[in-house]
Amino acid sequence: MDPAVADDRDVVLIFDTTLRDGEQSPGATLNIQEKLEIARQLARLGVDIIEAGFPAASPGDLDAVRQVSETVGREPRVDKFGRAAPPPVIAGLARANPSDIDAAWEAVKGAERPRIHTFLATSPIHMEHKLKMTPEQVVERVREMVGYARSLCADVEFSPEDAGRSDPRFLYQVLAVAIQAGATTLNIPDTVGYTVPVEYGQLIRDIRENTPGAKNVVISCHCHNDLGLATANTLAGVENGARQVEVTVNGIGERAGNTSLEEITMALYTRHQVYEVDSNIVTQEIHRSSDMVSRYTGMVVQPNKAIVGANAFAHEAGIHQDGMLKHKRTYEIMDAGTIGLGQSKLVLGKHSGRHAFRVQLEQMGYHLDEQDLIEVFRRFKDLADKKKVVTDSDLQALIGDELYKPPEVWQIEDVQVTCGTNVIPTAVVRLRNVETGELCTDAGFGTGPVDAVYAGINRLVGAPNKLVEFVIQAIDQGMDAVGDVTIRIEADELIGFVERAQGGRGQRIFSGRGIDTDIVVASAKAYLQALNKLLAAKEEREAVVALGV
Repeated sequence: MDPAVADDRDVVLIFDTTLRDGEQSPGATLNIQEKLEIARQLARLGVDIIEAGFPAASPGDLDAVRQVSETVGREPRVDKFGRAAPPPVIAGLARANPSDIDAAWEAVKGAERPRIHTFLATSPIHMEHKLKMTPEQVVERVREMVGYARSLCADVEFSPEDAGRSDPRFLYQVLAVAIQAGATTLNIPDTVGYTVPVEYGQLIRDIRENTPGAKNVVISCHCHNDLGLATANTLAGVENGARQVEVTVNGIGERAGNTSLEEITMALYTRHQVYEVDSNIVTQEIHRSSDMVSRYTGMVVQPNKAIVGANAFAHEAGIHQDGMLKHKRTYEIMDAGTIGLGQSKLVLGKHSGRHAFRVQLEQMGYHLDEQDLIEVFRRFKDLADKKKVVTDSDLQALIGDELYKPPEVWQIEDVQVTCGTNVIPTAVVRLRNVETGELCTDAGFGTGPVDAVYAGINRLVGAPNKLVEFVIQAIDQGMDAVGDVTIRIEADELIGFVERAQGGRGQRIFSGRGIDTDIVVASAKAYLQALNKLLAAKEEREAVVALGV
């Protein structure tokens, strides 16, 4: 049995694929540093298995998984009971072919607990049109490739892609062969989100009852949200004996997304009397994990998203407010503090010192090194001069803006705008080239102040692109609330695609996020962050071409 569950609890293992399946969301491309930071947070969250990527996709992906394996995959941690716990399992995804499996093993072998996760489609439509293989050929390929993976790694997971649309009897045969070849976990993917809970739950039960050897391996659920049923299907799988669930933070993923980590874990926590199973998740880390993934990927969490949406613990209706004042449980089935979300309150003032600031951050769960603390404290002082009230939410956003940012090519030094009725919006922008230290200034005109600022930045940076999304949110309440801007841009020129494990490529989209009490400045920060990502990708692409890779 896995050491993470070697106690008297019935535990569902949490397999997080934010760094692999989640990254397949358009615009969610992450660099190595961002992946490392998310992996560290997933470890703090208590995730049992981290699927760190698809190593065969590119040398960069392989390197990212290798770095996660050699760092996060070797760092002991403390579990939710305060006990010493081993590092998370680090998994790499591989198609059922030797080169992919070799790449996965090369990437994960540095982890204390490595896993190879290989897959092959089993549905009639996939076998005929994508694989162009007969059922007999699929069975033999599974036998060979699972066996090959097991010869390299003691922990092997096998997934019959599109299991939800596969013939159950054929599925039992394939899974039995995978077990014989050495698979230790069998994952049952509803790849296109086609099944409904009663079907998926029954499928899990039937696999356990009809597949020779199934009682000796872990059965896993991997559901997609195309019909909005990913969480319900996964819970149905747990109810029918699955003891691993494959999830992503905020439910991000290709198309409509994947099963949401926070929804599954809080469903098991809140309705324990129904499911009678536990997870190893430190629930107080959920909100921080959600915020980090949102910031790094540029994918804003919808306000009405269960558990982590801005409205999840908001009660605006008068009747709800009245009930809440009389007894919290009238309209609230869980405490906000359970997911690490505290009440918005005044935490510090502009006269507060650095020691008090550090203590407050540590109470919120942030442990910054001296250099990061100095920079974040400087930003806090600037914010405290502009706002009467600085809240926990403000501090979280500030930390995210300062620490969760990619390497910079250009930095904003100054932005000035002129706008109003009967005036052509004009912006003067001053940027610093980080590599040369040179200060560059130019002006731009537009249909509004933000458009004018972007025109000025474009004249200086010279990276043609198309703006595909622009979102503004207020972090807190009040006229002096901090503005939070998220944008996504698409490069006008070809700088590479996102390689997908299931086949095909996706156009690269780059996200940026900025916060400031001045919404124009926040917009400028977000745009420049996206441009810095674009420029880094362009440089990487040029280096690859130069090497002839």
